[in-house]
Amino acid sequence: MTKIVIKFGGTSVGNIDKIIAAAKIVKKKIGKNNKIIVVVSAMATKTNELVKQSEKISKRFNKRELDVLLASGEQVTSALLAGALNELKIKAKSFMGWQVPILTNGDQNNSRIINMHIEKINQFISNKGVAIIPGFQGVAKNGDITTIGRGGSDATAVAIAKIFKTDHCEIYTDVDGVFSTDPKNFPKAKKISKISYEEMLEMSSLGAKVMQSSAVQTAMMYDIPLHVRSTFSDKEGTKIFSSENIDYSKTITGVTYSKDDAKITLLGVQDKPGIAADIFEPLGKSSINVDMVIQNISPDGKETDLTFTIKRNDLSKAIKLIRSNQKNVKFKSISSDKKVSKVSIVGAGMITTPGVTYKMFRALAQEKINILAISTSEIKISVIVKESSTTKAVKKLHSVFNLD
Repeated sequence: MTKIVIKFGGTSVGNIDKIIAAAKIVKKKIGKNNKIIVVVSAMATKTNELVKQSEKISKRFNKRELDVLLASGEQVTSALLAGALNELKIKAKSFMGWQVPILTNGDQNNSRIINMHIEKINQFISNKGVAIIPGFQGVAKNGDITTIGRGGSDATAVAIAKIFKTDHCEIYTDVDGVFSTDPKNFPKAKKISKISYEEMLEMSSLGAKVMQSSAVQTAMMYDIPLHVRSTFSDKEGTKIFSSENIDYSKTITGVTYSKDDAKITLLGVQDKPGIAADIFEPLGKSSINVDMVIQNISPDGKETDLTFTIKRNDLSKAIKLIRSNQKNVKFKSISSDKKVSKVSIVGAGMITTPGVTYKMFRALAQEKINILAISTSEIKISVIVKESSTTKAVKKLHSVFNLD
């Protein structure tokens, strides 16, 4: 008998008809003699609606109460899916995060799962029941309801797969699997049948929306096989597992992009040891994540220009922090640009294939696309370009690396 986790995303449970369809998928899995734990997201757009409601009361809505509010979305889905399964004559029961309990640690609105009790759920599924658990939520040591960040249902599903020692984890979404780029905006995107944890982690952190990056990271750490597939078709989907099981026939696996970046440049920064730490420390303490960093040293070695990227919604806050820190960091001027995007190529095959960097940059030059910043790792190259050039850049790179 196989123990599996099945996770349904918001689009998969977006209305009653879709919830009933999801229940039928679960019924098929039961017919194959599986023990099943189901993790659900809130119905599509529901979390955004709840956030808007809180903002009508206050832009500084209490964080504890916001967690209570947002967690209600997954609670609704859990009850509806359990009811749909009961209607199909299947024993099913919803368990809220505090009932399991799913134990979390960290800040309100951005906690992380540290453990969960397994006895109650294991006993229920061993007696041929289907346990429905809401994603995205848990409970702190003081008993407060907590949430684990947007997209956190993926993280819940993978954490359950790890703690309950399931055989694998299936992620159901509104696309047929993981694609070489965004299939909704680029019709020539091709489904990837197998991908390594490392490549999927890079793709999800660089803009691919199909899976949350922290969930992929957990799966990679504990070698939990993932299977991404569509709720709305019987196609095989994409299997995500360790790199030794992947047959690499292409250098590049996918092209990703994100349009939520902003670029900040400090001109005439005093060049001395520790200056970069002085710039970035206040940002880090304010939970602003710095991505790409480029530093140019002046000929006399006294001053430097520093460019870095952050998330677009952190731009105003970051500039205020930098200006307020001028007693520690002296610079001549500061400029910013929020009309930029990040375009990346990802592929484990580039480790052993020379010329990938030149090929990427030449392709962008042929389209007259100027590169504003560059970041690399063993299996990815990312560039910052003008936001208006995003589509042209993705199409060109997708074609040049034979992904169409």
